Amino acid sequence: MDHALRRTRLIDRAAELDLDGLYITRGPNVRYLTGFTGSNAQALVGGVGSVFFTDGRYEEQSRHEVADLDRRIYLDGSPPVAETASQLRVRRLGFESGGVTYRQWERLRDALEGIEIVPVDGAVEALRRRKDKDEIALIDAAQGCADVAFEQVIMGDGLRAGITERELALDLELAMRRAGADDTAFVTIAAFGEHAAEPHHHPTDRPLRGGDVVKIDFGALAAGYHSDMTRTVAFGDPGPRLCEIRDVVAAAQGAGIAAVRPGASAAEVDRAARSVIEEAGYGSSFPHGLGHGVGLEIHEAPFLRWDLDDALEPGMVVTIEPGVYIPGLGGVRIEDMVEVTADGRRPLPRSNKELRLS
Repeated sequence: MDHALRRTRLIDRAAELDLDGLYITRGPNVRYLTGFTGSNAQALVGGVGSVFFTDGRYEEQSRHEVADLDRRIYLDGSPPVAETASQLRVRRLGFESGGVTYRQWERLRDALEGIEIVPVDGAVEALRRRKDKDEIALIDAAQGCADVAFEQVIMGDGLRAGITERELALDLELAMRRAGADDTAFVTIAAFGEHAAEPHHHPTDRPLRGGDVVKIDFGALAAGYHSDMTRTVAFGDPGPRLCEIRDVVAAAQGAGIAAVRPGASAAEVDRAARSVIEEAGYGSSFPHGLGHGVGLEIHEAPFLRWDLDDALEPGMVVTIEPGVYIPGLGGVRIEDMVEVTADGRRPLPRSNKELRLS
């Protein structure tokens, strides 16, 4: 990862905003700019120089993870931002408005007396939207762990009468870890039968029964990068209506994936999938956006929604995840991550998307 190049790009953005530097406090953004993987760190990125801050717990870890930056280790809970900003000749300092609480802002304001502090929204996130080849490789690796888990658990003997949602979720999580994942990307969703009508169901002790649909939304983590995939399969015969809904959702997902290309707007891609569901009479049962970006965070820009005009660019990785949810009956969602390429798109998952797997 070329963290120095990323910092240079951020310095260029700061100059466009007439800032001498940016104080970065959001964990994913600090990691993006420095490579640091610990739980507490900040960075001051400026034209004169950049400085990394962390507390005493991470002195040794930061020594080898952030070897290319001046490191300041603090022990009293407060990074020496004012002293550092003065040394770097900062007179106008941007801070991440989405990364500080009101109390933290008060402390920052009081500490930086004589320095103008300016709220900045999404400066690093804007850089993170387009992934480089190293980031794409890590997202691919995370997805590979999820594909292995699906093959071993769902395509294997993991679906059996009496297994609970909690147990199936745990089986998938353990399979991803055994496949090489550092962790799960988020809390695994496993929803049986009528529970599949909840878009973000939390697994319970509800056992699997014949005729249930099984909706699983899960992902892996590889060196900080996430994967995200949803599959809906049947345990036995789910009945004609759920089979119809599955075909509608599959057609919608196909239309959404086909719409992914450089220059396409978020609303355009959402519309391509949503119109299929609306024409089938299920528009009111698709209550969420079509997808979102994936990277150092499981939900990050760009977001694919009916009311957003953001244009897709090569290097972006987005999910395409239409769904239809019918209370009391169940629901279907199919989700794949898709890389925006120079000439179109590349779906990342390789897992089976059929309703009936046998």
